[in-house]
Amino acid sequence: MDFSSASSNTSLPLIPATPQEATEVIRNIQHQISRVFIGQEKVVEQILCALLAGGHVLLEGVPGLGKTLLAKSLAQACHCHSSRIQFTPDLMPADVTGHMFYDMKASEFVIRRGPVFTNLMLADEINRAPAKTQAALLEVMQEGQVTIEGETSLLSPPFLVIATQNPIEQDGTYPLPEAQLDRFLLHVIFDYPTEEEERELVSASTYGRTGDRLEVDKIEPVANPEIIVALQKITAEIRVDDSVLDYALRIVRTTRNWPGISTGAGPRGGIALIRTAKASALLAGRDFVTPDDVKQQVGPTLRHRITLSPEAEIEGLSEEHILHGLLEKIEAPRR
Repeated sequence: MDFSSASSNTSLPLIPATPQEATEVIRNIQHQISRVFIGQEKVVEQILCALLAGGHVLLEGVPGLGKTLLAKSLAQACHCHSSRIQFTPDLMPADVTGHMFYDMKASEFVIRRGPVFTNLMLADEINRAPAKTQAALLEVMQEGQVTIEGETSLLSPPFLVIATQNPIEQDGTYPLPEAQLDRFLLHVIFDYPTEEEERELVSASTYGRTGDRLEVDKIEPVANPEIIVALQKITAEIRVDDSVLDYALRIVRTTRNWPGISTGAGPRGGIALIRTAKASALLAGRDFVTPDDVKQQVGPTLRHRITLSPEAEIEGLSEEHILHGLLEKIEAPRR
């Protein structure tokens, strides 16, 4: 487990009070992350959307793409505490949440807090842990609190979980059930970098450096937990026109009877779509949501909330392909 926090000596901006001020803070965070994390701009934007919307991210990608570096970079830029857990088949719920032990010196039982007591937690290869351990983390994600031996402790906001899973290896894994997948605000696909990005990445990672230690010292903290909470409040107040809201709901409801989908998204899918569309609007510097904000969040918010029919799987269709076809048939509001 790895805990880190940014230096407290850096001068931080005032707490944002308007969408314009919030957008400036977010862009500063993006800039700081880009100083050590090369490329993958869409992935960074999705992680920031989850942070602004107060949700959690399931990040899917092969090993070696920089998932841990991204999490550490975000924590450093936001001046937040971070932790990392490597999920394994023998990981127990207490290893995640903490446990109670008897302190011989104090002659009393004391709670030892687990790595969930942080602001940003990377749950690496979450599908390698058994269902009981997965459930312990997901309960914390949903409730924002931990109960140990009957004593409940609230987590300090903000609290963001970035859980990763490998799309290739299936041996020795425990796939997340649909009901637990639904707890993640976003399911983000972490793909290979472009040739230009990979060249820059390899060059920057090998010049004047030895070993594989992740270095985020170049990143200057440009926010703190209090500022992040203020950003989340501003995001929640972004305006959504009734026509845009109806558009999002039509998309979600259409997944329930669309060819190629056996199980459509539930009401939580619509909530996630609007929440992340608001975050997307703020990232773009607007105080209102457009149909395009909704469109670009359909994949990340719904791909893990639908189940393909056997016929679609036989044809080799993906959730992305099905959702793209659905979007083409639903008319977006023009104003």
